Amino acid sequence: MIKLYDNGVYLLNGAELVEDTGNVQVPLSKEEAAQNTMAYSILQAHNTSGNMKNLQIKFDKLTSHDITFVGIIQTARASGLQKFPIPYVLTNCHNSLCAVGGTINEDDHMFGLTCAKKYGGVYVPPHQAVIHQFAREMLAGGGKMILGSDSHTRYGALGTMAMGEGGPELVKQLLNKTYDIKMPGVIAIYLDGEPAKGVGPQDVALAIIGAVFKNGYVNNKVMEFVGPGVKKLSADFRIGVDVMTTETTCLSSIWTTDEKVEEFYEIHGRREDYKELNPGACTYYDGCVYVNLSEIKPMIAMPFHPSNVYTIDELNANLKDILHDVEQKALVSLDGAVEYSLQDKIRDGRLYVEQGIIAGCAGGGFENICAAADIIKGHNIGSDAFTFSVYPASMPIYMELVKNGAVADLMEAGTVVKTAFCGPCFGAGDTPANNALSIRHTTRNFPNREGSKLQSGQISSVALMDARSIAATAANKGFLTPATAMDVEYKGQKYHFDGNIYANRVFDSHGTADPDVEIQFGPNIKDWPEMSALPENLIVKVVSEIHDPVTTTDELIPSGETSSYRSNPLGLAEFALSRKDPAYVGRAKEVQKAQKAIEAGTCPLDALEELKPVMEAIQKAYPEVGKGNIGVGSTIFAVKPGDGSAREQAASCQKVLGGWANIAVEYATKRYRSNLINWGMLPFLTDADHEALPFKNGDYIFVPDVRKAVEDKAEVIKAYVVGDELKEIDLRLGDLTDAERQIILDGCLINYYKATM
Repeated sequence: MIKLYDNGVYLLNGAELVEDTGNVQVPLSKEEAAQNTMAYSILQAHNTSGNMKNLQIKFDKLTSHDITFVGIIQTARASGLQKFPIPYVLTNCHNSLCAVGGTINEDDHMFGLTCAKKYGGVYVPPHQAVIHQFAREMLAGGGKMILGSDSHTRYGALGTMAMGEGGPELVKQLLNKTYDIKMPGVIAIYLDGEPAKGVGPQDVALAIIGAVFKNGYVNNKVMEFVGPGVKKLSADFRIGVDVMTTETTCLSSIWTTDEKVEEFYEIHGRREDYKELNPGACTYYDGCVYVNLSEIKPMIAMPFHPSNVYTIDELNANLKDILHDVEQKALVSLDGAVEYSLQDKIRDGRLYVEQGIIAGCAGGGFENICAAADIIKGHNIGSDAFTFSVYPASMPIYMELVKNGAVADLMEAGTVVKTAFCGPCFGAGDTPANNALSIRHTTRNFPNREGSKLQSGQISSVALMDARSIAATAANKGFLTPATAMDVEYKGQKYHFDGNIYANRVFDSHGTADPDVEIQFGPNIKDWPEMSALPENLIVKVVSEIHDPVTTTDELIPSGETSSYRSNPLGLAEFALSRKDPAYVGRAKEVQKAQKAIEAGTCPLDALEELKPVMEAIQKAYPEVGKGNIGVGSTIFAVKPGDGSAREQAASCQKVLGGWANIAVEYATKRYRSNLINWGMLPFLTDADHEALPFKNGDYIFVPDVRKAVEDKAEVIKAYVVGDELKEIDLRLGDLTDAERQIILDGCLINYYKATM
């Protein structure tokens, strides 16, 4: 089904794979052939550094949604923003229900609308489209690059290299700065064969994720989709696979394009934005994932990660064993905070689920929903616990589904059809009953992505599946069923896009700013607090210690119910690590008292009594350390933090609570590490075994001459665990650009731009 190559490969004439075993005969050198990837040519066209090893990228367009754009614009305003220099689209698809927190969410929307007018942007009102569907329909273009403040910013199937990053990276683009990275590796995703009837894009995506996530095969690399199998897939199918590449931890994606993609642009009235893309006649890739589409079967990603994959047939055949395995893994994910069982889902030897949802940027596409309607037509979901909801990804898709009868078929079967909303993916709305199991064609199934609250003793869970198998399960009234088991005639209805919906409702400044417009604020929209520059010497207290193999951004700052506070840095910070370590906020605030005393010109030892013996131990070896040259804050340790969302608040919440650093064995994603840096936090790495760390939760760590070490680009930074004596440890910062070093020195991106603009 899927094969990973141990070495790099050459792709000849877009069809033949030749593994680089060291003595292959090809017409170009490896270095020359590596420049023939589609990714290389697009990056080269957008690179401003003149050096393809160290890229400085300027993007063509930006896009954000309503739990990210307020913080981004506030940061840019504090840094000197005058006008959006490139198209910037503000889509409202996360806080669109406006159901929590009084007027808070709609205040964010009005902030976005007035900023679009003032600075020359585009504003997409709630319920019109999810962020990525609008981008596909209206923003993507062949050979272009788009940067979005959502991790699933992926439009590679349409010939657009797109990347999801934390908000500060968009701030840099808004201030005419660049996105700085080393030239990434490029991995070929070679598609062969053709999917069987009933197999959908989520099945293909989950199979790939299961093969590459745990071993990091594509981590921070570009996935380049090639091979004869691409032509066997519709544009919608390709889009459905592409959006899920985020769950592999890759940097970005790009696909070969053809007449099917050209037709997509024509349907949306943008034929001129199509560009044919293909690799060169001899192209070198750093690795290859061979995918035989013909062998892919309906898949399911069990709780609590998209990589926890099985075929549905395999699960049904080994129910008790697999459910027991998931329960054991849950002991790690849930820290034993609640009782968790799936065994009670077995009824008469079959798996019963309580909820099915097709939604968002992954599931809400036209073809997915048409196929679901074809499957469920003539059936019904019954009157037991099982419920079924469908969210078309945009209002134009919804209108066409109404016109072609798909909505009627779904509703007659008992389906609830709702407007475009990202809630089922990030943990707002559609919260199942306690201990219920939900199957969803969305992007993620991390803990709490279904809206449950561990701190309140409530837990439910999500398994990811394709829309087709979800509909088949719905047709069987909640009993897990692969779509391949259903005898269905798929109509294959053609999509007709009605652009009048957007023309009549979306505000588009066409790049014209109106500086006379007054920004509309609400009481929950707060400015970022002042942040200090990195001190000469640093004392940090370890206030949380996480030993899970991977820590998601959801566990660092929860999604769902926190979304109403994303415009309020201090209000949101109260939720930091609330699902993983509820005592974290209190510990961090206690340590922060010392730094606040320093900033106020008073003695930190008076503000934090426990600091006195720490300073005494430090001054025995470093008598010069003290007033005027010391900073005090907190740090957390996690084995591999930052998997998942691009949300910058996973870092900024730590910062506003006095965080100066993270210590990790490695960082799960580039975007989380970038967020730490952009908020002035030191992204420390340790080579120590996480099960035998030289420090523990509650310990103080002293980092002498830390500012000089950053300035001097020291590879190893000497630090000391403070006890009765100082115990030396080594920390590393990894690769940092000169700009990143200066951001850390200045204390955050806002301070950096205040100093340079």
